[in-house]
Amino acid sequence: MLVAGLLFGLMGVFVKLGAAYFSHIELVFYRSFFGLLLVYAIMRRQRISLVTQHWRVHLWRDISGTVALALFFYCITVLPLATAVTLNYTAPLFLTVLTMLVFKDKFHPPLTIAITLGFCGVVLLLQPTLQRDQLLSGLLGLISGFLAGVALLNVKQLAMIGEPDTRTVFYFTLTATLASGVWMLYDIVHAITAQNFATLLGLGSTGTLAQLTMTRGYRTSKTLVAGSLSYSTIVFASLFGMLLWNEKLPLSSWLGMALIITGGVLSLRLSPKH
Repeated sequence: MLVAGLLFGLMGVFVKLGAAYFSHIELVFYRSFFGLLLVYAIMRRQRISLVTQHWRVHLWRDISGTVALALFFYCITVLPLATAVTLNYTAPLFLTVLTMLVFKDKFHPPLTIAITLGFCGVVLLLQPTLQRDQLLSGLLGLISGFLAGVALLNVKQLAMIGEPDTRTVFYFTLTATLASGVWMLYDIVHAITAQNFATLLGLGSTGTLAQLTMTRGYRTSKTLVAGSLSYSTIVFASLFGMLLWNEKLPLSSWLGMALIITGGVLSLRLSPKH
């Protein structure tokens, strides 16, 4: 999950670089399309079949994940970036509740507190703001967080029934590619040059590798632990902003990063052993 956080942070760098050349829908498409090619090549090398007996779970994961991604990108265009990211990162909180309901887990205060602590760190780090005329967009941002939580729950379910990580990621990237490709037909398509092609390639590869490592993380760890460690993406993204764009972090941001890391470490230490 920490490797996934690093890769998602790198993906954010490529999104920021690519925004100068492409719309957010185009970035979603190219991220998904290049990722689709990469994960298919990995599946061919590992001789993993595309045939699955669990298409219903895949369908729920793909639809919820794709809609969550589309809503997230929409919120970025109409809300302050910090607000949009914070709303999307409510996903682990929704995941906590969904896990307890679906798997009939007992209420576990330490892990729940650890995840809540991590979310408080996100709020401190990003310092979101929401104006009165942005309430509808804010609601859509919360829906994106809820649907992302549903998608993460489906990832865990697919892992529990033995689906390979690559197959899970393949069908998600396929669905996202088709959905964003149709959306692009009703928008302006910008030309790909030698300069921005490298950005798109980096976007697709880091996004796909992040998906693969995240899927493996949810397969091999407890769901709530993995959800708590997913906050590391915010830490890595903040560090990349400092290194590449000389963004200055106030004291509250450093405190937020400390809370995020503390929440992740506590979730590992407090997680019950089986």
